[in-house]
Amino acid sequence: MLRKVVRIDENLCDGCGDCVPSCHEGALQIIDGKARLISDLFCDGLGACIGHCPQGAITIEVREAEPYNETKVMETIVRGGPNVIKAHLEHLIEHNEMEYFQQAVNYLSANGIENPINGKSHKHHHSSGCPGAQAMSFNIEEKLVEETGKRQSQLRQWPVQLHLVSPYANYFQNSDLLLSADCCAFAYGDFHRDFMKGKSLAIACPKLDKNQEVYFDKLVAMIKESNLKSITVLVMQVPCCSGLYQLANEAIKESGKDIPLKVVVVGINGEILKEVQLN
Repeated sequence: MLRKVVRIDENLCDGCGDCVPSCHEGALQIIDGKARLISDLFCDGLGACIGHCPQGAITIEVREAEPYNETKVMETIVRGGPNVIKAHLEHLIEHNEMEYFQQAVNYLSANGIENPINGKSHKHHHSSGCPGAQAMSFNIEEKLVEETGKRQSQLRQWPVQLHLVSPYANYFQNSDLLLSADCCAFAYGDFHRDFMKGKSLAIACPKLDKNQEVYFDKLVAMIKESNLKSITVLVMQVPCCSGLYQLANEAIKESGKDIPLKVVVVGINGEILKEVQLN
């Protein structure tokens, strides 16, 4: 499969080994005086090693490679002890790789190994990967702009796309979540005033978005770890949107918690067609 993996320029590499400790997955070793990628399946392609190479010998390339295997990586990680496990889990959170993070947590649970960041630092960790995905919270002043008559935005956070948000971000803690299909904000004129006010936000497209199992894992984590108080699901009248509230309903069941779930259906002309309180 085509995916990102590290590339080491042997002409630049002087074998100093600074990159090896930063690769907690165990993908790098110094062999014959040079840093070597020992296995594609251990390289997550996130490039934690790049900033530790004084010679600039490490880059990221896209090529055919074995699929990354988080379970195999965890078999190596756990040998290093709690500090290495903690560094690896935080590394996944920093790059918003929540699917791999959940696989790692599941591995620890299945093998009776304590999660060193459970309920602690990961809840307030901010992304330091893509700048556009860095978690931010906003203070909102409740007022109209008198000069123009424009309403104040009710957006309280960044990012908002469900693939990009961390379920442990501080703006999800003890919040009421608005889970909205992408198109709703364009179809419903008073989206900010009527639905976003006072809520955390996550948007998704149940038809076009890939890897929706990640969405399920994130919603379960939000409910269990961030202690969501309620979920309002806003969808369009089109049939493909129904998958979003089904996803939310299943996540609530999986979490073992009983929180209110409300579904609002918006017509393609912008009217509210239906409001249903499911839980």
